Amino acid sequence: MTREEIKTYVSGLFPHCVIEEKSDFTLLRIEKNELFIIAEQLKNDKNTRFDFLFCQTAVDKLTYFEVIYYLKSSVFHHSIILKVILEDREKPEIDSVVSLWKAAELYECEIYDLFGIVFNGHPTLRRIFLGNDWHGFPLRKDYNEINEMPS
Repeated sequence: MTREEIKTYVSGLFPHCVIEEKSDFTLLRIEKNELFIIAEQLKNDKNTRFDFLFCQTAVDKLTYFEVIYYLKSSVFHHSIILKVILEDREKPEIDSVVSLWKAAELYECEIYDLFGIVFNGHPTLRRIFLGNDWHGFPLRKDYNEINEMPS
């Protein structure tokens, strides 16, 4: 499928979601509570087969977080980005996609470690760079290095 065909097909599957064009990718903005259902359908649909999660990251926008998933089809060689907004900065959480893409296991640990975003259903969510005694999450824009470093 071409990018335009992907855009048309995905908008037919999820008409309530916002679809944008970003450089080489089609971007699908989705609601937090729909992430797993939409991701599962995109992975398993015979016309999309997004079977490869090649990047997962987060961005702190100061008033909310974005969790971003970069997907590719190894069958059709097309790509899509899923973007989810997390408005609750005090307790940011979202469903894990580890059961869909094993690569998410480390990505989600990294995001948790550096941003403090909890991935519900993750099999072993833990810090992987910073020690368990580390306070705070250093990639948050409101992180105060002096007050939050362990003694």
